[in-house]
Amino acid sequence: MEGLDIVKSHYVKELIAKGTREDGRGMFDFRNITIIPNVISHAEGSAQVDLGATRVLAGVKLQVEEPMEDTPDQGNLMVSSELLQLAHPEFESGPPSPESVELARVVDRGIRAAECIDLTKLFIEEGKAWSVFIDLYVLNYDGNLFDASTIAAMAALSSAKVPKYEDGKAVYEERTKPLELKNYVVSTTFAKADGVLMLDPNIHEEAASGARLTITNDGKVIRAMQKGLGGSFSPKEIESLVDVSLSKYSEIRKRIAPD
Repeated sequence: MEGLDIVKSHYVKELIAKGTREDGRGMFDFRNITIIPNVISHAEGSAQVDLGATRVLAGVKLQVEEPMEDTPDQGNLMVSSELLQLAHPEFESGPPSPESVELARVVDRGIRAAECIDLTKLFIEEGKAWSVFIDLYVLNYDGNLFDASTIAAMAALSSAKVPKYEDGKAVYEERTKPLELKNYVVSTTFAKADGVLMLDPNIHEEAASGARLTITNDGKVIRAMQKGLGGSFSPKEIESLVDVSLSKYSEIRKRIAPD
């Protein structure tokens, strides 16, 4: 950590110890969320999400492929993420970094565990099924990629249209049928700095934190959890954060796909 970052980290810790945050939010408030759907015309679905200054672009593509051998009557779901160099000075080009792999797995796990997509309905005919690819691109990093990416992935899925299937091929010029979603998930990421818990940490709050916990839920059930950094959470703290996570679901769900 460079000199200026150390000073900033100390300043942020001092604010947190006083029960305040540098942007004036409450400890369990999200930053401003902006969702722009259908930003990529050639994708089956897409969305750009700004969570504060963190920006993530999600694209959904559908391809006709062979089902997996162990699930011959189901389609496939794959999530990938890329931390673009332009998003932050520490991001580098090349093979996926551990952070990129973790991000994709956390988003994938929540969507898969909640069965947001009924994979059996992606089956077309013997030897043919739709594969759903969710590609995440981090355009600007200012903390909390997990929640921004989950929101972007769900918003892109909710806008996705399935291409027409004809003569064993996908007709991408004809996309009229919405991709059916049976569930929605929202993730909530908490940081812990000097014993203080907070939701949606920005980049400086992340740097000042010793522990991180991402909780993904569908409004009723906790579908996935991911612990990060070296610190810990007590059982009582986890119980309280689960309650906060569930309480935030409706607020974000309405933003992803208004009824």
